[in-house]
Amino acid sequence: MKRESLPRELRPFIDSEGRLVQWPARQKIQRQAIHYLATRFEEGREYHERDVNELLCRWHTFGDWALLRRLLFDWGHMDRESNGTRYRLRARPLDSPVARAS
Repeated sequence: MKRESLPRELRPFIDSEGRLVQWPARQKIQRQAIHYLATRFEEGREYHERDVNELLCRWHTFGDWALLRRLLFDWGHMDRESNGTRYRLRARPLDSPVARAS
């Protein structure tokens, strides 16, 4: 995903390598950031918690992968086992207009 194709409000938070460099203060932009990070995961693949953490560490620079992992789940981009050991990307996030219409 090219930086130019990102929402204008999110661009200041993404560096030239596509990494999230700062956590936005506004929730609207936070949700855009989480959606952006969700695009880094493969649909249909199962991830262990360690794998999620490693992938998130590659795509952000401020060292809070636990926050990002939790929000990926809380905001409906990923499903996880009740014990938190395995994660899967949702085909349609809960906050997607398509998912809400279902």
